[in-house]
Amino acid sequence: MAKMQLSIFIAVVALLVCSASAKTASPPAPVLPPTPAPAPAPENVNLTALLSVAGPFHTFLDYLLSTGVIETFQNQANNTEEGITIFVPKDDAFKAQKNPSLSNLTKDQLKQLVLFHALPHYYSLSEFKNLSQSGPVSTFAGGQYSLKFTDVSGTVRIDSLWTRTKVSSSVFSTDPVAVYQVNRVLLPEAIFGTDVPPMPAPAPAPVVSAPSDSPSADSDGANSTSPKSSHKNSGQKLPLAPIAMVLSGLVALFL
Repeated sequence: MAKMQLSIFIAVVALLVCSASAKTASPPAPVLPPTPAPAPAPENVNLTALLSVAGPFHTFLDYLLSTGVIETFQNQANNTEEGITIFVPKDDAFKAQKNPSLSNLTKDQLKQLVLFHALPHYYSLSEFKNLSQSGPVSTFAGGQYSLKFTDVSGTVRIDSLWTRTKVSSSVFSTDPVAVYQVNRVLLPEAIFGTDVPPMPAPAPAPVVSAPSDSPSADSDGANSTSPKSSHKNSGQKLPLAPIAMVLSGLVALFL
């Protein structure tokens, strides 16, 4: 009997110990999903390499390198969150720039001219519609070197007082770098002043003459009236024939 009671006592103690350990045991740690890998940083755009193969933009690239502005633009593209927007004239635009001439500019003025061709912010083409409503926009050259933008049915037009041109194509546009081709060199008022020469008048539209073998209006009029006049004359002569016959018959009777 004593052994039986001892067995029951041991069983009860074991049960209590198991119950207590079950209550104090910590719950299993939750399984967390793996942390996603960070998105890769965008590759830096080498502006020198880009402008070397596009365009041709050799003249503008030479100015960027000789003035050291390429380093300013490259740093803005790679190391800032704002990004950069550059307007690049083709070589033909520099060849066509005669008045005023760029050869008379000082080194500092040439540097300001190159800085004038960029904005210290990335703008896609669609963003220029809102930008056109914000007034003049400061360029890299400073506050007094500003550009005006208008969006006409999706065509971006640029006005610097001396220069009125448009964005003719997108060379490269991926945040944070946008490079757009323009048809003319952008000339700032801060360098060339406000005495802007008058814009040349547009050439008159060519006059298209009628083919030589087509009938003229005068000949058409003459041809259209000549049949009517002939019919009218013939109608006046027809009544004279029976009158002549009657008169000849009367003369025959009297004779």
